[in-house]
Amino acid sequence: MDKFVIEGPTPLRGHIAVSGSKNAALPLMAAALLTEKPSVIRNVPRLNDIHTLNNVIRVTGTRVEFDAGAHELRIDASDLHTPEAPYEQVRKMRASFYMLGALLGRCGEAKVSLPGGCAWGPRPVNLHMEGLKALGADIHMENGYVIAKAPGGRLKGGTFRMDPSSVGATVNLVLGAVRASGTTVIENAAMEPDVVAFCDALTGMGAVISGHGTPVITIRGTDHLQGMDFRNAPDRIETGTFMIAAAMHPDSDLTITDTDPGDLGAFTELFRQTGVDMEIGTDTIRVKAPKHIRPVSVITEIYPGFPTDLQAQWATMMTQAYGASEVTDNIYIDRFSYVPELVRLGADVELRGNTAYIKGPNKLQAASVMSTDLRASVSLVMAGMVAEGATEALRVYHLDRGYETLEAKLNAVGARIRRVPQE
Repeated sequence: MDKFVIEGPTPLRGHIAVSGSKNAALPLMAAALLTEKPSVIRNVPRLNDIHTLNNVIRVTGTRVEFDAGAHELRIDASDLHTPEAPYEQVRKMRASFYMLGALLGRCGEAKVSLPGGCAWGPRPVNLHMEGLKALGADIHMENGYVIAKAPGGRLKGGTFRMDPSSVGATVNLVLGAVRASGTTVIENAAMEPDVVAFCDALTGMGAVISGHGTPVITIRGTDHLQGMDFRNAPDRIETGTFMIAAAMHPDSDLTITDTDPGDLGAFTELFRQTGVDMEIGTDTIRVKAPKHIRPVSVITEIYPGFPTDLQAQWATMMTQAYGASEVTDNIYIDRFSYVPELVRLGADVELRGNTAYIKGPNKLQAASVMSTDLRASVSLVMAGMVAEGATEALRVYHLDRGYETLEAKLNAVGARIRRVPQE
């Protein structure tokens, strides 16, 4: 197990490239199982979560080749013979549960373990299962596995309303619906850019989908799909993370490349309110940090609202703002494991319920910190980059799940981060 040693404070200056979206790549990988034809997915990030789902998919008999250097993934499910996703693999990552919709759609049956993943929040999969039942699946639990079958070997389609709206459940229902015998309507569907990219890829394979990017998605089932050759979307959460990291040091001037500024939703205007100087291009965003960050309170909402995946980073930035602010998470109400660690670094943050109350600016001092999830981990790295001294961020395997070569990217624009073995 490794840790980061972060020497601060360090401004960020230069150009930093955004990798492909993890949250879009994983559904695309599941979609490749719906066809007997080979598929190619480009701009796939080198992440532990990608390797984990590759191994889950291989259990089915599918051939998977990942050229990490070229960021290119080839999936050939022509010999798929085992519609199962075992516990040993699925326990490592919640997105493995996409196998349920994919295998039901392709084979008419599936045996999928209940998933694992980051250790925060009650994130039940009941919505996924209830939605697939509405499409005609018979589902029951057996020894920690979800056992699902489509009577007659094919889902029939149906109408289901998401309550609450869920990216994962939307993806699973679309996977199950595209090869159903009838039409499916998903109401209150997730509208995230990752869901739109996923539906665009399926449409290119021959699926008949309309309304993606709106609250109502309609899918008319089809008998066959072609393989995909699709370029994955840039990672909007990585984009926002780099923007926030740049804003935290008054001498930063960072240009973020290979991104899609239009995917950030409400985040962009809220970020501008902090006083940053921002120049937005077609696929670039230049961030010049303000001398004094203005306090801006945020409340997480489903897209296009402020994303829950950026709330830990935002709260970390607010420790450097001149005044009081609040960060409230209404999506995952207990996603605040980073708060006591920020306090260890000298931040003035009080957690009450699902809101962090922050008073700034705080002069952070180095300490050893530890977190239990991906976004909390990166927020602590960001705190270390403005703290005085050498901060140790433990358990960086969380970062390897969602940020490609994070320390190399940040070091190239001025950070001082070393990866060393953790005793």
